[in-house]
Amino acid sequence: MSSTVLTALVAAGPLAAGWTVHARWLRRSLRTARRDPLTGLWTRDGFTRRATVMLRDPRAVVVLADVDKFKQINDTHGHAAGDALLQAIAGRLVHYVGTSGVVGRLGGDEFAAVVLDTHGTVADLLAVLHGVLARPVDGQPQAVRTTVSLGWARAADFPGEDLSVLLGRADEAMYAAKQGRAGIRRAGLGRLFATVTGRRSGRRGARTVPPTVGRAA
Repeated sequence: MSSTVLTALVAAGPLAAGWTVHARWLRRSLRTARRDPLTGLWTRDGFTRRATVMLRDPRAVVVLADVDKFKQINDTHGHAAGDALLQAIAGRLVHYVGTSGVVGRLGGDEFAAVVLDTHGTVADLLAVLHGVLARPVDGQPQAVRTTVSLGWARAADFPGEDLSVLLGRADEAMYAAKQGRAGIRRAGLGRLFATVTGRRSGRRGARTVPPTVGRAA
């Protein structure tokens, strides 16, 4: 090896090391950016990446959770109490979804998850989870409590639909559960027209075809 080449390699060493450190820092920064600072859950971007991969499995189930009367809690008890509630809900979701699923905070008091229904018992799991999410938060006054409405959609019921569409179906089911005070609804069972003028239609314009939702099996 000529002295010129050797000199060039020696000079390039620090530069290569610098790029390696920078690449590691960038990966850590991107990972941090995809984590919600309050709950530690994946943000919408991080959740979408992982959930999309999981939807390749026909056992995948998309779940949407929304805190009932969350604004009232913030207005009555303060934002610190609201934050504590969101953190508690996030922890409970992660616990019940487990390591084989993914949970994200889409924004505000709205959470999403994708789980694999390995044993065909997801309806039972969500029924238990619904009760757990309504438990009081440790360290907060008993008055700071609420329920969480859940909507879910089984990917196999809607072949070919992507995460965005399945989240929309789960959202419609969730809103129907909230309106009917049912707690949980599953997309794709029965017919319900309540969500035509629901929360999502208020943002996106009313749907021309009413969504189909029903009670959890």
